[in-house]
Amino acid sequence: MTVGAQFTRTEPGERYDVFHTDCPARDMVDHVTSRWGVWVLISLRSNDLRFFELRESIQGISEKMLAQTLRTLVQDGLVWRKVEPTTPPQVTYGLTEFGQEVGEPLTELFDRITGRLSQRGAGQR
Repeated sequence: MTVGAQFTRTEPGERYDVFHTDCPARDMVDHVTSRWGVWVLISLRSNDLRFFELRESIQGISEKMLAQTLRTLVQDGLVWRKVEPTTPPQVTYGLTEFGQEVGEPLTELFDRITGRLSQRGAGQR
């Protein structure tokens, strides 16, 4: 079995082959661009939020899916999680520096789409 370039990085700045199914970066791209991953990153772009605040900010997401998405994004190093030892425990989430970097183009995309929709809506009146 041959090991592809996606597993070895011999030169600084060399990129992984995200189109290869075994690429470790591909999993992270899948997590970020998943149905709920995008919305979590956009929701956390300006404020740290507690679990239920985050759930309320993303309409349509179940507690189970939010918990799974957050767990994955925390493991990927995009989101941090802070548990305060109160009764009940208060859990707060926010973007890491890496999460902010990854979320920036998503925010730009979101702003472009909503800006375009706003223009279309204004033009139809």
